[in-house]
Amino acid sequence: MEGKQQQHQPPAGRAVMGAASDERRSEDGKDGAGCETLGRPLGPTPSQSRFQVDLVAEGAGRPAEELRKASREDGAAGKGSEEAKGRFRVNFVDPSAGDESPGEPGGGSSEGGNVSFQNGGDTVMSEGSLHSGGHHHYYYDTHTNTYYLRTFGHNTMDAVPRIDYYRHTAADLGEKLIRPSLAELHDELDKEPFEDGYANGDEGTPAGEATASYTPDSKGVVKFGWIKGVLVRCMLNIWGVMLFIRLSWIVGQAGIGLSVVVIGMATVVTTITGLSTSAIATNGFVRGGGAYYLISRSLGPEFGGAIGLIFAFANAVAVAMYVVGFAETVVELLKENGALMIDEMNDIRIIGAITVVILLGISVAGMEWESKAQIVLLVILILAIGDFVIGTFIPLDSKKPKGFFGYKAEIFMENFGPDFRHEETFFSVFAIFFPAATGILAGANISGDLADPQSAIPKGTLLAILITTLVYVGIAVSVGSCVVRDATGNVNDTIVTELTNCTAAACKLNYDFSSCQPVCQYGLMNNFQVMSMVSGFAPLISAGIFSATLSSALASLVSAPKIFQALCKDNIYPGFQMFARGYGKNNEPLRGYLLTFLIALGFILIAELNVIAPIISNFFLASYALINFSVFHASLAKSPGWRPAFKYYNMWISLLGAILCCIVMFVINWWAALLTYVIVLGLYIYVTYKKPDVNWGSSTQALTYLNALQHSIRLSGVEDHVKNFRPQCLIMTGAPSARPALLHLVHAFTKNVGLMICGHVHMGPRRQAMKELSTDLAKYQRWLIKNKMKAFYAPVHAEDLRDGGQYLMQAAGLGRMRPNTLVVGFKKNWRQSDMRDVETYINLFHDAFDIQYGVVVIRLKEGLDISHLQGQELLSSQEKSPCTKDVIVKVDYSKKAETDTSVAFAPSFSERTTTSRKEEDEDGKTPTQPLLKKDSKSQPSPLNLTDQRLLDASTQFQKKQGKSNIDVWWLFDDGGLTLLIPYLLTTKKKWKDCRIRVFIGGKINRIDHDRRAMATLLSKFRIDFSDIMVLGDINTKPKKENIAAFEEMIEPFRLHEDDKEQEVADKMKEDEPWRITDNELELYKTKTYRQIRLNELLQEHSSTANIIVMSLPVARKGAVSSALYMAWLEALSKDLPPILLVRGNHQSVLTFYS
Repeated sequence: MEGKQQQHQPPAGRAVMGAASDERRSEDGKDGAGCETLGRPLGPTPSQSRFQVDLVAEGAGRPAEELRKASREDGAAGKGSEEAKGRFRVNFVDPSAGDESPGEPGGGSSEGGNVSFQNGGDTVMSEGSLHSGGHHHYYYDTHTNTYYLRTFGHNTMDAVPRIDYYRHTAADLGEKLIRPSLAELHDELDKEPFEDGYANGDEGTPAGEATASYTPDSKGVVKFGWIKGVLVRCMLNIWGVMLFIRLSWIVGQAGIGLSVVVIGMATVVTTITGLSTSAIATNGFVRGGGAYYLISRSLGPEFGGAIGLIFAFANAVAVAMYVVGFAETVVELLKENGALMIDEMNDIRIIGAITVVILLGISVAGMEWESKAQIVLLVILILAIGDFVIGTFIPLDSKKPKGFFGYKAEIFMENFGPDFRHEETFFSVFAIFFPAATGILAGANISGDLADPQSAIPKGTLLAILITTLVYVGIAVSVGSCVVRDATGNVNDTIVTELTNCTAAACKLNYDFSSCQPVCQYGLMNNFQVMSMVSGFAPLISAGIFSATLSSALASLVSAPKIFQALCKDNIYPGFQMFARGYGKNNEPLRGYLLTFLIALGFILIAELNVIAPIISNFFLASYALINFSVFHASLAKSPGWRPAFKYYNMWISLLGAILCCIVMFVINWWAALLTYVIVLGLYIYVTYKKPDVNWGSSTQALTYLNALQHSIRLSGVEDHVKNFRPQCLIMTGAPSARPALLHLVHAFTKNVGLMICGHVHMGPRRQAMKELSTDLAKYQRWLIKNKMKAFYAPVHAEDLRDGGQYLMQAAGLGRMRPNTLVVGFKKNWRQSDMRDVETYINLFHDAFDIQYGVVVIRLKEGLDISHLQGQELLSSQEKSPCTKDVIVKVDYSKKAETDTSVAFAPSFSERTTTSRKEEDEDGKTPTQPLLKKDSKSQPSPLNLTDQRLLDASTQFQKKQGKSNIDVWWLFDDGGLTLLIPYLLTTKKKWKDCRIRVFIGGKINRIDHDRRAMATLLSKFRIDFSDIMVLGDINTKPKKENIAAFEEMIEPFRLHEDDKEQEVADKMKEDEPWRITDNELELYKTKTYRQIRLNELLQEHSSTANIIVMSLPVARKGAVSSALYMAWLEALSKDLPPILLVRGNHQSVLTFYS
C-alpha cells in the first residue's frame, strides 16, 4: 500500500495546484491530512499569542477520498513527517484550550516535529515549549486550508526561517537542520534538469536536512520553574545565619540608621549584579554552569576558566562553612544541656561530618529530592521569621531585665545612632554583614536544570533580592525598636526612686542597667541570641538557624559540582576531563559531588574557618565583579550579537557594580582580596598560555575588532612621514608552508615593525579555485598563527600569476596598513620553464614599480620551494620538534620542479601533477599521522643530497645567526630601503650579534673621500656598521670565462635577427617578446658586464657572509627583454650565500632630521 501511495505522490517540494486545494476544502470541511472538522472560525482571535507550524503530509493531485485514506495510513504508521518532506502548516493555537491531546490521526502532534514560537518567535522558550503540546488547532487560510510555509507554491529548494537551522550541533533540544547552501542554490547544474525541476531527481529538501520529527527523551528529566528553581534557592542562600545571630549585634553597633545603610549598600551591589546576570542570561540560550557559563561565554575562556575554578572551589568550601555554622549551633544546645560528646571542637567535627554525609545523600538522590528538601527548609525559615515578628508584639515582664520592652519610641531614638565599641567601624561592620547578602547566583548556578533559564533567572533573582532585603531591613528596625543595647538580666535592677543622672531609654522604662557596663551579658551588643529571646517560641528560631545553614550548604553542594562539570566539559583544564561525565537522565555530576564532599569534609575537619571565610567571600565577589564587567564589556564592544531580552540594565551602572565589588573585596579583607587577584591572574595567564581551542564569540573578540577598526580609521587620517616608514611586505609565497625560508627571513625584519601579507594566487578552473580559497583562508591563517608568524594570508583567484599579483598589489591591505614592498623568491628554474612564465614573473616587477612599490628578490642557492618534500620533512624533524604533527603538508609534484634531480617520495602520498602552479595544497593533518610514528614499518625512502640541503636551507633563518656579517652592497640610492632592511634585521634577537659591512662603488683615486662621506651619512642615520669598503674596480671588464658562460646561458633565448629575414625576425619577436635581440645585447653590453663583474666581486668579498643585501638592477620596461633581465639576475646572484636584491621606490625611507 505504501508503494502505491508513493506512486501517486509527486516529489516533495512540488507546488500544490489550486484545483486540488479547492477539492480538499470542499470535502466535508476536512483538511487534507484527515484532521478534525473545522467548526471554528478560520483566523486568529485576539486572545491568541501563539502559533504552531505543523508538518503536513503532501497529497496534491490525488483524489480526495484516496488522500484521506492515505493520510490515515500515514498517521497510523507514524510516518506523517517522513511523507511531508518538510512541508508545514501554520496553526494558531487556542491558549485557553487545555493540554488534552487531540485525537488527530494525521496531525502528528507529538511526532510531527511541531515548532512553537512565542511572541512572534522572538524568544525561544524552554525545551518543552519547542514541541507542540497538543492543543486544539484553528487553521489559518491563505489560498487553501493548508498554508505551505516552506515553498510558497513554487518549485524551490529555498528554506523558510526556522529555529532548527540556528541550533548548535550539540543542542539537546532537537536536531540541527542544515539549510541549503548558497552553492546549492546558485551554482550551475552539472546535469540536465528533470521534468520535476530538480537536477538528478533531487528533491526540494535542503542537503543534509534531517527528518523534522524529533521528540527529545524528556521522561525523567527534572526541570524547575522560576519559583522552585531560582526564587526559593536564592532566598534560602541569602538568608543565612546572619539573620538570626549577627543582625541584632550589627544594629547595636551601627544603630538602626547605619544598619539600614549597610543593608542598602550590600543590596546595591547585589542588585546591580542581579541586573547584569539577568542581561547576560537573556542574551541567548543558557546551559548549565551558572556564573562560569555566563562569564566564559561573554568574556571568553580566559576569564571564564579562572572564575569557574575558583567559584566552584568557593562553593565547595562554602558547604563546609555553612555546615560548621550548623554544627556550632547544635554544640551550643548540647552544651546548655550538658550533653557534650567529647569536647566542643571535636563535637563540631563529628556533627559536621555526619551532616555533610546526609546532605550528599540528598544531592545524589537527584535534583527532585534536593528541591523538595529546599522547600521544607524554606517553610521552616519563614515560620522562624514569623515567630520573631509575633514575639516583638508580646513583651513579657520576664524578658524586660534582658532588655526587651516591646516597641518603644525611646528605644528607637536611642538605638538610631551608632555606638561602635571594641574598635569596630562602619566598614568592619559592613564586612561582617556583606556575606549575608551573597548567594544571589544560587539559581543561576543550576541554569542547566531550569525549564526556561532566560525567564527564570531575572525574575527569581531580582525578586529574591527584593524580598530578602525587605526582611533584613524590617528585622533590623524592629529589633532596634524593641531591645536596648545593654541589659543585666537581673530582675532586681528596677528603679524605685527616680535617678537624675540616668538618661538611657531603659531608665525611662524604670530599669537601670548601668551597673554592668561596659560589659553586660544581655542586650543587642552582648547577646547573639537576642532573636531567640524576643521570639514567641524560642526553639523555632533554633530550627530557623538550622534551616538557614543547611539550605545554604545544600545549595552550595549542588552548585559546585554543576559549575565544575560545565568547566570540565569545555576542556579548559585537560587534567579535569574525568569530572565532565554525567550520570542518569539529569546528567548528574556524581564525580563532582564526591569531590565537593571531600573538599567540604576536609575543611570541616580543619574547623578553622575564620581564615577561610574572607577568602570565600572574595571569591564570590570576584565572580560578581566579572559578571558586571561582562555586561559593560559586551555593551562597549557594540557586537550585533549582544541583544539581551532583559532591557533594564545600563553599561555604566554595570561598570560601577564591578568597581564596587572590587572595593568591597578590600573592605572585607585586604590580604584576601590581593590573594584573590593573584589567583585569578595566575589562572588567567595559564589559560591564555594554553590557548584552549574554543570560540564562543566573546565580547573580547568583538572589542578587539572594534579597537582595530577604530585605530585603522584613525590611522588613515594621518599622512605618512618618513620617520614612521615601515617596510610593509606583500610576499608571493603561494601556500605559506611551501616556502618557509622566504617567510622566516621577511618575518625577521617585519615582526612587530610592519605589515606582512602572504599572497597566494590560485590559478586553474574557477569553480574549483573558489572552493579552495575559502578552505585555504582559514587553514593557512591558522598555520601562520600556530607557527607564530605575525602575518596575514591573502589568497586570490586569477588567470595567471601576473593578474593575481596585480590584484593583490592593488587591493591587499586596509587604509594605511597597505603593502609598499613586493617580495618574491628568485625563479631558480627559469631556464627549464616555459618562457611565458618567465615573462609573467618579470612583469610582476614592472607592475610593482608602476604602483610605486619597492621590490625585494630573495635567492638561496639551494632553492626555496620545499612543497614536494614536506612529507619527508616531517620524518626528519619529528624528533627535534614536538609540534611537527601540526605542520600543514603541501604535496606538489610539479613537472617543473625546482631541481632537476629525481625526488624519492613517501609512499603514503599519492602522486599529483600540476601544470601551471605550485601552490596546490592539502590539509595534511590526517596524512601526517602515520609518518610521525617512529616505529612505522613502511619507512619512506631517504632524501637525496640535493633535497636534504634544500630542507636544511629552508630552516636556516629560524636559528640564531651568531657573530657573522650582513654585507650591504648599496650601489645605487633607492631611498634607503637597501640599508633599512639590514638595520631592522640586526634589531632582532636572532640577528643581534651580526655586524653590518657596507660596500659602495667609487673611483680609485677618491676611495678615502668616498668612505668618509658614507661614514658621515651612516652616523647621521644612526646606523652602526663595522666596516665600509669602497670598490674602485667595479667597471673593470669581467673574466673571459665568465663572459663566455653568460653568453652560453643566453644562447637559447636569443633572436639572432641578423641571421634571419626581417619579416621572420619581426614575427618571431612579436610571438616571443622575451627573446634577446642582437641590438639589445649590444646596447646593454656595459650593464651586462657590470652584473658579471659584481658577481666576481661578491664571490671575492662576501662569500662568507650570512646574508647579502644588494641593490637590484632595474630594467627599462619595453627595452630590456625578460630573458636578458633574468640572465642579469642569474649572473649577479649565482653561487652566493642567501642574497636579497632590493630596490626601493626611490622615496626616502631614512632621515637624519628629528
